[in-house]
Amino acid sequence: MINKFLYTFIGLLLLLTSCKKTVNETTTSDPVVKDSIIKYTDRFDKLLAYPVDSMSFPRSSDHYGKIKKVPSKDWTSGFFPGSLWYIYKLTGNQKYLDRAKEWTTLVEKEKSNNRTHDMGFKIFCSYGNGYRFTKDTIYKNVIIESAKTLSTRYREKVGAIRSWDFNKKEWDFPVIIDNMMNLELLFEASLYTNDSIYKRIAYQHAQTTLKNHFRKDNSTYHVVDYDTISGKVRSKVTHQGFADESSWARGQTWGIYGYTMAYRYTKDSLFLEQAKKTAHFFMTHHNLPDDGIPYWDFNAPKIPEEPLDVSAAAVMASALIELYSFTNEQKYLDFSDKIIENLSSQKYVIQSETDIPFILDHSTGNWPKDDEIDGPINYGDYYFLEALFRRKELINK
Repeated sequence: MINKFLYTFIGLLLLLTSCKKTVNETTTSDPVVKDSIIKYTDRFDKLLAYPVDSMSFPRSSDHYGKIKKVPSKDWTSGFFPGSLWYIYKLTGNQKYLDRAKEWTTLVEKEKSNNRTHDMGFKIFCSYGNGYRFTKDTIYKNVIIESAKTLSTRYREKVGAIRSWDFNKKEWDFPVIIDNMMNLELLFEASLYTNDSIYKRIAYQHAQTTLKNHFRKDNSTYHVVDYDTISGKVRSKVTHQGFADESSWARGQTWGIYGYTMAYRYTKDSLFLEQAKKTAHFFMTHHNLPDDGIPYWDFNAPKIPEEPLDVSAAAVMASALIELYSFTNEQKYLDFSDKIIENLSSQKYVIQSETDIPFILDHSTGNWPKDDEIDGPINYGDYYFLEALFRRKELINK
């Protein structure tokens, strides 16, 4: 059952889409709607006001409001323009469309960067949304070129796409669960070109990951390292989680989202079943707080004093909406609604007077390196906005 908050919030988005009035001119007797209009349009405008600069994509912010700025080669560069695309679709306001186009253009040079597996995060979150919402063939051509580049990292013997090039003294061919998210770029490229090679690579990568990344309890390892000669697994470890055998929260949601998305393109029932099983692991874990916003690792030793990871919750909320669309199991939609409602509370939304280009607080990036702990991170915003967009589309249907 859709809760009252979701009806109110989606109603607000539809209002913003169809109404030409400004925020100050909008009238409503519902105080929740009034509060939401002021809260979200203010945060959206913080993103809009951030100056366009090819070397300064806003990635995160510390507790003092200092913004971490990165160039387009950083794996997170696609999330900021992607967020602007979603804000445009949620509000219908042309100014967000114009700014989304400006920022998206600055990511184009990454289409030939073969030193990273993060082509999907960078290109598909920016150019992918650009093409989906405008059908401009310029965007499609960049996606196809990016798919060609990403395909060069595939190793037939392993049956997977290489994730990282660093740490070569310890790893031979590392594959991380995050890499499932980059497969959407390849699946779409096959549709655009009628060339099955991209889908074949993506499908095989998903099958290899399914075989080796998941534990008996359906949680996922972060990193699986392969031998390039034999193709066999060398080790299963973590890089951003608490320990090799712990369950890093965002890693679980990458897996749920990734296999739900892979099912969309392949209709392989094993992919859908894995998404459901790992979602069950997440949703029923005894260390998950009541509001559905996880600690950064389900096995972190100082729970409940550990930092939360809003970004993991946002990915989960978005993934569960699509999982619901394939299964029609109400529990997935209800859990997503709960996350969206709680992330929309004062506890997680950045205060209006805080002048930084982010929406949500309390994400955790890389705890082992003490990097981006308990603060705003752009991919948390991106998947939160995607969840709202998917929820709006579901109601429209």
